[in-house]
Amino acid sequence: MRKLLIAALAAAIAAPAAAQTRLDFILNWVPGGDHAPYYYAKAQGWYAKEGLDVNRGPGKGSMLAVQKVGAGANPIGLADMGNVLIAKGKGADTVGVFNVYANSPQGLYWLKSSGIKGIKDFAGKKIGNPAADGARPMWPALAKANGVDPKSVIWVNVDANAKLSALKAKSIDVTTSFYNIHHIFQRELGDDMGFVAWRDVGLNPYGNSVVVNADFLAKNKPAIAKFVKVTQRAFAACVANPRPCVQALVDANGALKFDNEMTNWSLVEVLMSDKSSKSVALGIHDDARMQADYALVRDYVGIDKPFDVKTTYTNEFLDRTVKMTK
Repeated sequence: MRKLLIAALAAAIAAPAAAQTRLDFILNWVPGGDHAPYYYAKAQGWYAKEGLDVNRGPGKGSMLAVQKVGAGANPIGLADMGNVLIAKGKGADTVGVFNVYANSPQGLYWLKSSGIKGIKDFAGKKIGNPAADGARPMWPALAKANGVDPKSVIWVNVDANAKLSALKAKSIDVTTSFYNIHHIFQRELGDDMGFVAWRDVGLNPYGNSVVVNADFLAKNKPAIAKFVKVTQRAFAACVANPRPCVQALVDANGALKFDNEMTNWSLVEVLMSDKSSKSVALGIHDDARMQADYALVRDYVGIDKPFDVKTTYTNEFLDRTVKMTK
């Protein structure tokens, strides 16, 4: 009887560990300030407390993240919603469950000394970025919105960490980057930096969102509900007090510098803030904006097989009491 009691006690103690749901979460890029909340939540034990074993892996662009999540190689990932819509038309079934960038983070950088003054001067120029960069499939929309032939530029494959050096070496004329590392371009290029934010020249679709494989979501709703609950709480905590969040990121990624990632995070907050995130819920996908984003992709980029845009996102897991405060 005593042996049975000991065995039962051991099983009860081991049960929580066995009940952990593993989530292999692919990021859009290598870890940076914009990813701080995920690291903070894990360091605080918030995911584990909800029975989640969250493992973050570096990415190589939104297109790759969408492809991996859509194919089920990763159940969950971080990707630009424009790329989600394009991929959905090609059969990649993913669902956005938490929006991070309410404003497009995309920007274009060049050297003023090259003679380039803006997008209209890009014709015949080389734009360098990774092959799976989320800017590439959305470029036709931006080009057409500014009266530029989308096919007039030359795309060059450049590693994410080599964009700046390639631009400075003049092996490319233009590169793309997210606004949250704008300060690095300013520091490296100084007064010779040319820049335009997509959101300022007629294109402001939703940026990065946490996306889930649709089949995985259907079979694991409780786990995803917990993931969103913790992630939303973590983002709100990082807005309120970013220092411990950024420290958790740096502690987990030794090559990162605290001050640089703090600046990165301050720019992320700008991208997170819009009317809906402040008045409805942090992380929400607004229905009207998603319809507009679908129309934008359909008209300027093209959707292979039309679909109801409402199948590409859900707000059901959000806590409406948690809002963006800045």
